[in-house]
Amino acid sequence: MKAIGYKFPLPITDENSLIDIELPTPSAKGRDLLVEVRAISVNPADAKLRATSKPEPGKYKILGFDAAGIVKEVGSETSLFKPGDEVFYAGSVIRPGTNSEYHLVDERIVGRKPKTLDFTQSAALPLTTLTAWELLFDRLQIPRDGGEGSILVTGAAGGVGSVLLQIARHLTKLNIIGTASRPETKEWCVRHGAHAVIDHTKSMVEQLKQIGAPSVHYVAGLNATEQHFPDLVELLAPQGKIGVIDDPKTLDVKPLKRKAAALCWESMFTRSLYETEDMIVQHNILDEAADLVEKGILQTTSAHDFGTINAANLKKAHALLETGRSHGKIVLTGF
Repeated sequence: MKAIGYKFPLPITDENSLIDIELPTPSAKGRDLLVEVRAISVNPADAKLRATSKPEPGKYKILGFDAAGIVKEVGSETSLFKPGDEVFYAGSVIRPGTNSEYHLVDERIVGRKPKTLDFTQSAALPLTTLTAWELLFDRLQIPRDGGEGSILVTGAAGGVGSVLLQIARHLTKLNIIGTASRPETKEWCVRHGAHAVIDHTKSMVEQLKQIGAPSVHYVAGLNATEQHFPDLVELLAPQGKIGVIDDPKTLDVKPLKRKAAALCWESMFTRSLYETEDMIVQHNILDEAADLVEKGILQTTSAHDFGTINAANLKKAHALLETGRSHGKIVLTGF
């Protein structure tokens, strides 16, 4: 089968940073599905791993999490899917990735592909939908169809933010404030559900005062959390909650004590990494997300189409992600 991988973590400008390769096609066993990958999307996690994660000596590392495709084989312990089913999912951080023609994935983290979207549009959604959903409802513990006050979403035009805005707008009663710094990303945030947008390159505290929301009950810290943290602590209401998905090196959390505020991290990989007892929750989330797409409530966040799945196009995708100037999701289709 065709695949894209690497043997050494290298800058994306290096010709060997991502390579077109051929690998044996695996077989499905246990609770695994063998999926014929029709489309993928690319996430910041892909670029971070490519630059830092070293494969075993002599072996290739295959990146990629998001995929949409068709089930070709099922393991002997599966019960949720059958060959021919169309699916979408976000994979596992400890297994080979989706940048390959065929991919093994545990059925408990797989959902049915939305019928109203094609494979490319569907591939944009799984990782960011799971992250946004878990951040809102599991980590910040915002009630479904409820919630009082406001939520501030930093970096709201990114992949996770683009879905989180939609989920928060349709499945909670929160006032949603996004952050973005360019005209096109501000418009993107409003189109995807933000009631208001402020500029994270300026004082967020002062801007919130100007729009009549001097404090917020919740913060979804999606990027540059270390840089923004002093502002986030100041604008957070007493007994508020901050949920973070990025990787700040250091955070001074002591100021949160004065406000009896909570800080939590979200990683959608946790359930599959530890094979938690509730791992199948991700299957349920993706199935519900498919329902919401088919009802017209959630929209795909595909924004950049980079064509065929190959090393050259994946390099372009990684390079764009590393600029920090992409919005929505980058998608690729077919081998």
